[in-house]
Amino acid sequence: MRNTITEKVTYVHHWNDTLFSFKTTRSQSFTFENGQFVMIGLEVDGKPLLRAYSIASANYEEELEFFSIKVPDGALTSRLQKIQVGDELTLTTRATGTLVPGFLKPAKHLYLLSSGTGLAPFMSIIKDPFIYDAFEKVILVHSVRYVSELAYKDLIENELPKNEYFGDLVRDKLLYYPTVTREAFEYQSASETPNDKSHHTRITELLLSGQLTRDLAMPDININDDRFMICGNDDMLQDLMKILNDMGFSKANSRNLGEYVIEQAFIEK
Repeated sequence: MRNTITEKVTYVHHWNDTLFSFKTTRSQSFTFENGQFVMIGLEVDGKPLLRAYSIASANYEEELEFFSIKVPDGALTSRLQKIQVGDELTLTTRATGTLVPGFLKPAKHLYLLSSGTGLAPFMSIIKDPFIYDAFEKVILVHSVRYVSELAYKDLIENELPKNEYFGDLVRDKLLYYPTVTREAFEYQSASETPNDKSHHTRITELLLSGQLTRDLAMPDININDDRFMICGNDDMLQDLMKILNDMGFSKANSRNLGEYVIEQAFIEK
């Protein structure tokens, strides 16, 4: 297949029986913006079987990282979840996507709203030092069904704040808000912020009720100060877009900057 490259798997981590992450080598010629995605997959019956995956690593890192669900009968994931270090994967040579901060109008606060593996592009973004120059606060919300699905929690809470290059920016500006919908979850934050309480609410309700901003001691959501990036399943995207539209926020597109942005390619037609 034209416009593809082969990379080797360098790392595999299974978070639980439904989620796993993996890393691959990275060609020196492969470039991307934090938040973009690439087509990735395996050769099946002599042909490449590819699916879109957001890149979870930052654009300066030497390896590429991806975050995936496991679908027992999925055409690709049923095979991909069995990969091991040393296996080869096929990637397209160009990353693309609309889920990048450059589509947003300038403001004070950036809300990254994610569900499930929709966290992946935001892992790339919160490792970008320049995002902390652009915003006074970056709020990462990750909604999952079960506590075991809170992937990257330790990295977000404990490793990034200690990063030798931008850890001080993370400590000062990044607010992490995990929430679990199908079981009780009492969240004890790693910082001294006053949001140590039950996080057992869907993102839509967190926004509509004002609980999110109250828990984080942030000002009420307003169109002048707040920008949003959203990534998750289609129902979640549609619900959050309606909420933001009703509040007067506009969606960015390829021609106009907006107050919120989604990955347009992932929207079900």
